[in-house]
Amino acid sequence: QVQLVESGGGLVQAGGSLRLSCAASGGVFSPVSMGWYRQAPGKQRELVASITRGGSTNYADSVKGRFTISRDNAKNTVYLQMNGLKPEDTAVYYCHAVVVIMKIHEYWGQGTQVTVSS
Repeated sequence: QVQLVESGGGLVQAGGSLRLSCAASGGVFSPVSMGWYRQAPGKQRELVASITRGGSTNYADSVKGRFTISRDNAKNTVYLQMNGLKPEDTAVYYCHAVVVIMKIHEYWGQGTQVTVSS
């Protein structure tokens, strides 16, 4: 069973920066993909960014050029550097990991609140 522990959320003014971290533990195999989703009040959960074990990245159009995802495979840790934050980035951010053992297993973190004030 994989556990995902997130850190780094908080309150920041528009234009500011935050860095989220998510460490995966408890699994035998390194996740093939790790990433971040977010959910704002009254909205569906959406993909923010993801990164494969090989380093391929994918970003939501709304964060391209502002957010950067990176990964330390040795530590099974994924980071999300968020710059140029906007009030519309306010949401609960969830870490997500995909592990493949015979079949696809998905895991979620508990979520960390990011609030951007205008």
